[in-house]
Amino acid sequence: MSATAINPRTQRLLAGAIVPTLLSMAWPNILVMVAQASTGLIETWFVSRLGTDALAGMALVFPGFMMMQMLSAGAMGGGISSAIARALGGRRKDDANALVLHALVVNALLGLVFSGLFLAFGPALYRSMGGRDGSLEAALAYSNVVFAGNIVVWTMNALASAIRGTGNMLVPSLAICCGVALLIPVSPLLIFGYGPIPGFGIAGGGLAVVGTNLVVMTVLAVYLLGGRALVRPVLARLRWPLFADILRVGGVGAISTLQTNLTIGLTTALVGAAAGPDAVAGFGTGSRLEYLLVPVVFGLGAPLVALVGTNIGAGQKDRALRIALTGSAVAFGLTETIGLLAAFWPEAWLGLFGHDPAMLATGTAYLRTVGPTYGFFGLGLSLYFASQGAGRLFWPLFAGLLRLIVAVGGGWLAFRLTGSLNATFMALACALVIYGGTLVTAIRSGVWFRGRTR
Repeated sequence: MSATAINPRTQRLLAGAIVPTLLSMAWPNILVMVAQASTGLIETWFVSRLGTDALAGMALVFPGFMMMQMLSAGAMGGGISSAIARALGGRRKDDANALVLHALVVNALLGLVFSGLFLAFGPALYRSMGGRDGSLEAALAYSNVVFAGNIVVWTMNALASAIRGTGNMLVPSLAICCGVALLIPVSPLLIFGYGPIPGFGIAGGGLAVVGTNLVVMTVLAVYLLGGRALVRPVLARLRWPLFADILRVGGVGAISTLQTNLTIGLTTALVGAAAGPDAVAGFGTGSRLEYLLVPVVFGLGAPLVALVGTNIGAGQKDRALRIALTGSAVAFGLTETIGLLAAFWPEAWLGLFGHDPAMLATGTAYLRTVGPTYGFFGLGLSLYFASQGAGRLFWPLFAGLLRLIVAVGGGWLAFRLTGSLNATFMALACALVIYGGTLVTAIRSGVWFRGRTR
């Protein structure tokens, strides 16, 4: 391993003014994540034209597909970015280069494993979540396509995360924007068809997602292989310490991500069992806004991974903590604003996807109850990303477990006692407050630095 002079980009992470540096790194991510979220909404809008069964089917698949995005980009992606950032901050350039290959191996294998699981057990999973008849058929049509191409999503996010670990947020954002621009016309084309091109229905939406991710993956691979990034893939002997450097952050992050998706999945199942597919469509459409907060916060989170990781690697602990708390305050303000807008005007969101009375009633009840606590979700999620940069994920994991217990266990108990979904939604709101509040209290107390040797 060789020590090298610090690159100017890395030096900016170590010494630049915190707020300007964070915002200058965040704006490309936030822009592209908002664009991605918008195209996801557009695709959902097109699918909703196919009817309530298609909308409910997509709601059944969405937690699993978002879990793949969150695992590959947020959990394992955070582990990749954190490992590379710490290597660069510690002037270990050879390790940083070797980590790119290790990242590709990890994400490709995980992508294949999850593909097999969802293709094999998808039918049973969607039935357990309340899918039946037309909604189950639609769910399987979409799910089989997107999970057959799952390895593309994982590989693309491994490449993007490697670049983000160097502090370069612009290139991954521009590449993803190319995919976004392509998805907008391709999705309706493959769903409905045009001229000689046949429509594939809801499966066409899945084909569009896989195809555009393949384009982004190719663009990022060309950029890295061209030698213009601070790191590049090199053929090197695979070493367990480098795998461990990724997995000790990404693996724990994956558990945290599974907690988030399990919370949504189990509450979706509870709503389905209590009120049927129309209510699932309403809850799924309402809770999709919560899911869309993830890419918005990721716009801030990816810079936090690089900033915190680089400063931890260089031994600048106090600066790393100030960066984390500053970023989490920005995330709280952004997500709380979105939540309050949704709570005051839920019909503006829900009406984009349908006008079924049961769907609107359930979605409105959810947004009015849970929306005002979205700021705590943004607070906790941003600190989760910062903790990835620090390489310390016990407290995000613990806070996520508390959220799961309160949301699912408390939500189930509340429904059993009252017979009202509103009581369940109150439990979900309390769970978000506990999640964000627990995490900010712990990190402010200095838990990152207890027992740290490097």
